Amino acid sequence: MTIAYWCVLAAAVLPLLWAGASKSRSAYDNRVPRAYLANLEGWRQRANWAQQNAWEAFAPFAAAVIIAHVRGMPQATIDALALAFIAARVFHGLFYITDRASLRSLAWLAGFGCVVALFVVG
Repeated sequence: MTIAYWCVLAAAVLPLLWAGASKSRSAYDNRVPRAYLANLEGWRQRANWAQQNAWEAFAPFAAAVIIAHVRGMPQATIDALALAFIAARVFHGLFYITDRASLRSLAWLAGFGCVVALFVVG
């Protein structure tokens, strides 16, 4: 399996890390998780938002990796862009949780740029 395919798996797991952070309080009630998440504040609320954004970013990234493979883009290029996407998305989540909006937006843009590049480079 290629590095890029492993990155697709990492991108699928990443939202779960942010979800775990948002639910890390002892008051978490698994019987009504959406109600619990709707009432969060502070960094836990931002972790939930990071989770939601990570899910939104997953599908275009996974499609871009597959399309890049099908198009015959050089594997080293696909792998490099996929790794850069994962790095950008990790920073995006960390910046989201720590309330660094400008850095978060830059990380989002970097990740989106990787997705676009996977579609058009090669």
